[in-house]
Amino acid sequence: MNTHDNESDDSVDTAATSTTYASGAQPDAPGQSDGPARSVPQGAMALAAKGVLPLLLLAALLVVFARFGPIGVFQAAFPPIEELSFERIAFPEPGQVRVHMVNGGPEPVTVAQVIVDEAYWEHTVAPDRLVNRLEDIVVDIPYPWVDGDPLEITIVSSTGVTFTQEVAVATQSPRVTGSYVATFALLGAYVGIIPVFLGLLWLPFLAGVSTRWVDFFLSFTVGLLLFLGVDALEAALDLAGQVASAFQGVGLIVLGVVGTPLAIHAVTRWGRRDSPINPLGLSALIAIGIGLHNLGEGLAIGSSYAVGEVALGTSLVFGFLLHNTTEGLGIVAPLARSRPSYAKLAGLGLIAGVPTIFGTWIGGFSYSPMAGALFLAIGAGAIVQVVAVLGRSMGSHGREGLRSPLNAAGLLAGLIVMYATGLFVAA
Repeated sequence: MNTHDNESDDSVDTAATSTTYASGAQPDAPGQSDGPARSVPQGAMALAAKGVLPLLLLAALLVVFARFGPIGVFQAAFPPIEELSFERIAFPEPGQVRVHMVNGGPEPVTVAQVIVDEAYWEHTVAPDRLVNRLEDIVVDIPYPWVDGDPLEITIVSSTGVTFTQEVAVATQSPRVTGSYVATFALLGAYVGIIPVFLGLLWLPFLAGVSTRWVDFFLSFTVGLLLFLGVDALEAALDLAGQVASAFQGVGLIVLGVVGTPLAIHAVTRWGRRDSPINPLGLSALIAIGIGLHNLGEGLAIGSSYAVGEVALGTSLVFGFLLHNTTEGLGIVAPLARSRPSYAKLAGLGLIAGVPTIFGTWIGGFSYSPMAGALFLAIGAGAIVQVVAVLGRSMGSHGREGLRSPLNAAGLLAGLIVMYATGLFVAA
């Protein structure tokens, strides 16, 4: 009887022990009472080691490939790949040409000679004639250029490889002086601020139309933004061909187009969770997208004046002045049923227009294809996000969105108006 009772007690103890194990608590071994507490950092170190191991093996493989692999055979059998890209050609003063270049190739390049209009010319190179990968140089050439005449500049490397760039019009480059700063700011105001504020004057008209026509003008805004986004993307792709290959012009565009919408979405959702965006916030998003696009327009105008293409720059000013007037309409379309203060309307207009001034300064004083491509891509990415937000807004609360024939016509009208006004913008 006692034996039976002991067996029963043992079975109960075993069950209890099994239950304890199942809940995750293991019995302590002698001298290891704090073993589980020490296993946490050990487990983290083991996980980190697993993550680092492939990187160490990769580094070892690269070293072996570079020192003992076939790369030496190829270097001996083929000439090095050399690449120097022209960033900017400036004429700081009469009798001087300044060439900004960057090495975007895989190999170092040594500048040996300079040819200007088929004649070898004296020059200086700073900081050094040997240009390593991703380094930039400035080549100063004392050359008696004639205002208004074209130039052809060729850089010859020590291996005989040539890099040539043509200048359509030789003219003294703008300096950062009060006069030029004010002039470019005035150009930006003509192109960006004034037409946008003119477009804001459509708000009283929008306030007096029915809801279905408000949706029409919101669809018109979508068409307007789509046109601007494609226009900015096309310009960015054109500039990507002038970016040094090492800086991956197309990669910069992908970063701008993809990263900008994600950043704007994160900022606008900060602290709001799933609450819908209000009309003023939607107008602010539209103004930001248009402002980033107008930054690219300012770049085009400033760089045109900087290289002496005054006729082209003037045509761009007049064309963009007409082209951008409809942008103000797009900004105030979400506010048709609101009563924003004059201060808020002025703020929206400045958000959309002031970046044009910064664009003219950048283009006129320190233009580079890399910066231009990145800014234009950021503008295109911002417009993508704004169009997505507008589309969701128009499809909420039982509204038909772009499925409505009237709204579809509004989108098409926005595209047509932007195309028609774009005909006045010089290529």
